[in-house]
Amino acid sequence: MDMGSLLKMGASAFINSKLSGNAGSGLDASVLTNALSSLTGDSAEGGLDIGSLLGQMQSGGMADMAASFLGDGENAEMSDSNITDLFGAEKISNFASELGLSEEEAVGGLRESLPQMMDQASSGGSLLDSIGGISGAMNLAGKLFGK
Repeated sequence: MDMGSLLKMGASAFINSKLSGNAGSGLDASVLTNALSSLTGDSAEGGLDIGSLLGQMQSGGMADMAASFLGDGENAEMSDSNITDLFGAEKISNFASELGLSEEEAVGGLRESLPQMMDQASSGGSLLDSIGGISGAMNLAGKLFGK
C-alpha cells in the first residue's frame, strides 16, 4: 500500500473513530490527510514516516506496542499519553487547531487511526520484510535514534 493510500485509510479511520467526536466525524478527508501527513511525516516530504515513528516508539518505551502494530496479531491499544508522548504536546495542539478539534478529539482519533495505518503499512509483511522483520524494524529504529 503506498503512502497516499495509507494516509487516506488513516483519515477514514480517524473520521470513523468514536474517539474523534462529532467534530472529527465531520472533517473533510483531504484536509485530514494533509494534517496527518504533516503530523506523521518528514516535513520536507510529507507522507507517513514509519521508521521515525517506530524509533520514537522504541525510545519512548513503546517497543512492544510498535511490534504489535507491525505483526499480524491484534494491535495493542494506545492511550492518550502514548499519543502525546509520541508526537509532543505542541504538535498535537497544532494538529488539533489545524482541524478545528479539541486536543482530546485529536488525540482520540489518532489513538485509533495510527495503529491502523502502521498495521496496514506492514500488512502482508511488505514493510517488515523490506527491513528484516520486527527485529530489523527495532534495529532500524535504534540506528535512527542512536540507541
